[in-house]
Amino acid sequence: MKSRLHELLLAINVKLDPCVRDQLLWYLEEMLRWNRSINLTAIKDPLEALEKHLVDSLTLVPLLQGDELVLDMGSGAGLPGIPLKIAWPTLRVLSVDSVGKKIVFQQHVVRSLALKAFKAETCRIEALAANPDYRNIFDVVTARALTHLSQLMQLAEPFIAAGGRLLAMKGPEGIKELEESVAVMEAFNFKLEKIHSMKLPISKAERTVIEIKRQL
Repeated sequence: MKSRLHELLLAINVKLDPCVRDQLLWYLEEMLRWNRSINLTAIKDPLEALEKHLVDSLTLVPLLQGDELVLDMGSGAGLPGIPLKIAWPTLRVLSVDSVGKKIVFQQHVVRSLALKAFKAETCRIEALAANPDYRNIFDVVTARALTHLSQLMQLAEPFIAAGGRLLAMKGPEGIKELEESVAVMEAFNFKLEKIHSMKLPISKAERTVIEIKRQL
């Protein structure tokens, strides 16, 4: 799996040190091990999980500088937040999901890999938005296949700092959702920065990352 991960990362123009790749593979193996008794992911095949969990999450690596404060909304088993933190150790990440057992798994990973500046919290996004400590402070808010883009912007809006970005991870439906979300984007003073379209290297599954910036 080590050489396979290396090949797949090169296919998406991401280069990581061998020790980082080892941590990523440990995380994936631990996820699949826990998944046998706790429902963390519908994907059970290791190679499919390698591509559709790890590699998919790491498509965001080129879009980051590495020092951002990141909010990962509806993160499930820690995707994309944990792979991004492993790849960019200097990121500061708050990972939020409403399902407690998934956050317990994330906390186990954080302890085991001694990840610093990574906090995993059981919380609904709407409840988090009511906490003034989290309002308009995040450089990057991300979510992976969470909800329609218009709803995603509404959920993310309270958290994004001026000049901050929403990185919405979508499949091929992302373009259509973007067209349906113009009014919401304008209402929040958001601006479309770029649409990043790609195909995963094995399955050729289409992925769209919609990069939206909060204007100053």
